Amino acid sequence: MDQSGFSKLSHRLSSKLLDLMVKPKLLGEAPSNTPVVQLNAVDQVSNRLTVYVLQNYSRSNAILLDNETERLKLPRALQPLHHTSLTEKNAVIFLQQPQQQSLHSSTSTTFPPRLLRLIEALEQHPELDIELVPVTILWGREPDKEDSLFKLLFTDSWSTPSKIKQLVNIGVHGRQTFIEFHQGQSLRELITYAREHTPNLSAATYVISHMNQCLDSKREAILGPDLSDRRNVMQSLIKSRDVQEAILQETIRSKISVEQAEQRAIAHLNEIVSDYSYSTVRFAETMLTRLWTQLYDGVEVNNFSTVRDLADKYEIIYVPCHRSHIDYLLLSYVIFKRGLRVPYIAAGDNLNLPFVGQMLRGGGAFFIRRTFNGAQLYTAVFKEYLYSIVSRNTPLEYFIEGGRSRTGRLLPPKTGMLAMTIHSHLRGRSKPIAFIPTYIGYERLMEGATYVGEMQGKPKEAESVWGLFKTLRKIERIFGKVHLNFGEPVFLDDVFKQQQVTKPLLQSNKDALPNEVSDVVVVAAHQIMENINRAAVINPVSLLSLILLATDKHTLDEQSCIHQIEAYQNLSKLLPYDERTQLTALSGKEIIAYGLKLKLIKRIKHALGDIIAIEDNQAVLLTYFRNNILHLFILPSLVASLVEHNGRLQRDELIHVIKALYPFLKAELFLKWQTQELDQIIDQYCEVLSQQNLLLDDDQGLYSPAPNSEQHRQLLILATPVRQSLERYFMTLALIAQRGSGQISARQVEDLSQLLGQRLSVLYEFNSPEFFDKGLFQSFIKVLTQQGYIQTNESGLIEFDERLSAIAKDAPLVLDEDTLQMLAQITKFNDEELKQALDAVARQKSRIRKAKARKK
Repeated sequence: MDQSGFSKLSHRLSSKLLDLMVKPKLLGEAPSNTPVVQLNAVDQVSNRLTVYVLQNYSRSNAILLDNETERLKLPRALQPLHHTSLTEKNAVIFLQQPQQQSLHSSTSTTFPPRLLRLIEALEQHPELDIELVPVTILWGREPDKEDSLFKLLFTDSWSTPSKIKQLVNIGVHGRQTFIEFHQGQSLRELITYAREHTPNLSAATYVISHMNQCLDSKREAILGPDLSDRRNVMQSLIKSRDVQEAILQETIRSKISVEQAEQRAIAHLNEIVSDYSYSTVRFAETMLTRLWTQLYDGVEVNNFSTVRDLADKYEIIYVPCHRSHIDYLLLSYVIFKRGLRVPYIAAGDNLNLPFVGQMLRGGGAFFIRRTFNGAQLYTAVFKEYLYSIVSRNTPLEYFIEGGRSRTGRLLPPKTGMLAMTIHSHLRGRSKPIAFIPTYIGYERLMEGATYVGEMQGKPKEAESVWGLFKTLRKIERIFGKVHLNFGEPVFLDDVFKQQQVTKPLLQSNKDALPNEVSDVVVVAAHQIMENINRAAVINPVSLLSLILLATDKHTLDEQSCIHQIEAYQNLSKLLPYDERTQLTALSGKEIIAYGLKLKLIKRIKHALGDIIAIEDNQAVLLTYFRNNILHLFILPSLVASLVEHNGRLQRDELIHVIKALYPFLKAELFLKWQTQELDQIIDQYCEVLSQQNLLLDDDQGLYSPAPNSEQHRQLLILATPVRQSLERYFMTLALIAQRGSGQISARQVEDLSQLLGQRLSVLYEFNSPEFFDKGLFQSFIKVLTQQGYIQTNESGLIEFDERLSAIAKDAPLVLDEDTLQMLAQITKFNDEELKQALDAVARQKSRIRKAKARKK
């Protein structure tokens, strides 16, 4: 047998063995624009050849690539290339050549010979182009340890593997092998760019450097930086200049020795620092795959390509909404399964429980206190640790709301972690930052009953191992699907430009953020919140909740329910809130069947047509899911409410009232529009509602359909969701106006509004805890102040003038007379009644504090 025949036989045998032992997993998408041509012959239409670029020389990698390109029906990697005078044995370039070749003194052998020949072919054939497709192949995904010889042998390495190591890789990681095809690049364009912008470098040098940088960055996005042992991390942090200075300050402040202060710093680090372990992540992946299968009907993920496209160029900060403890596990699981590095997660120290805390640390969690309370040494230690994470370009994750939402609405952002992240970035050495707002939506919640109890006044339950076991007992219940949608990124550099702020360079963690940078933090936080809401998912449960909770008895004729579902779906399709907003593809009938399956609604049989009703004791919980998507429909709901209430309304008057109310709704629901955009948006909603015959329009203005018609019923249901917010606003306004200027403090207004909200919820709707969420009243008063309607004097009392009364003039356009009279009646307090009400609030707070103390 000649040499050529032996080579072919060896290749086929190696290919079969690798195919048997190695099952590579594809990360990302296969190239979609690569022409599939027989034997990699030139594409006659575009005169383009496809060549794959691997970083390190490895015959097994080349064979694996060839098998995968054959499976994906792409141009084969190890088939010959032919074009006129160009003939190559295969279509693979290794950027780093075998060691024996690199020992030669000839300069030309330091370049991949095939690359040089391809560059020469392009010069000879102007009609030809060659697409270079960089490919990453990983044998396992464990990052290298900076100080481990064992890991050097048994994990994937950044250097060219020896034959022995590659055999070990095949044996150990055969079932944990990953391959990712990256965006193809024109070799001709790269050569042209090199000659125009880097004339001192040869074209081959530039192409090799460019491809190496591309593959290095892609590899780091998957594996992350090399890991240091936790003990080494802590020793490095203790020795840092800023921590050493903080230790000396602690000795003076607490009058202790340097050794004692250093032990305190070490104790803080022990409390904080993560202990990332790939074996823990792999174990968690296996367990969570089983858990999701048993617990959920599926995990639907949208727009992950956004993250993949940015992961190699930016420091990625995931900022999801916080709905459940499952969020921690779910997001890391989704990221890891899709081939990117698991982020380090800022977790509250209340989760640092025995065994559970160590497992979370192994998965990348580091722990942070809820408040630093002037603990200067702890602050210095934590900031230095965060800086070490950011400076190594390790992806981060934290919940910008601070805690889990108990109402289903986004909570006001807590900017502490955001500010510290930006502070670390401004100390240098890190990539530009991209915040990734992430929407997480459930169809049932494990903590649902607990949330309802807490909102109704029960003390917050402290996390414990027993509490987690009680939660896990629920895994036999049906929880539907989970939805993850990655929102529009917020680029920190863009926020600096928008605010016209020059990025300062900070020298240490003691440097305070300049005031203008603090403003950048606030703006970035609100952009993140708005982008989370823009990525909301309208799932079957949230849609059913929105509709049925808007009816008097939470019941609706089945056909009417189907029609209402279709009306909302049509509204979302004709005028979607945002291009990233996702809408369930189920039909109205299928959505009802889905709700019945989850036992959230029930069907009441009737001879004249079945009735759909909310299941007993589920109404309060369903407000949570309604609130997940309330912001998507709040503006059309307001349009419907105003027109339906007034019967007929001129469009100019409609826009005037909406603009007066919009700042409060925007702050409460993190709406995306600016006030100057409203004229056009309102016109668009009026047009869409008119297309569905829910609004009618003539020369005298907009008016509602005939009473008792199907369209009027649909308009009523659409109008209802916003009314709760409107009642809350005018109740608070009536309370302030009734007491008079300079007679009541903002804190007293918040407490009384919450107390009145509880009473209203019981008397006039149902016991909906989110109606009296204190945070909503705080937000309303804050916007009143920002808009100049009220101000607080030196004594902390609210002062106002006729501008506040001007809002009240629009009240009859917004709410019916009975509601206004009711609000006026319940907000009337004489001095004695006010004292009694405030004493009741104080007693309620005292009971909650005592209950919390007992639990501790």
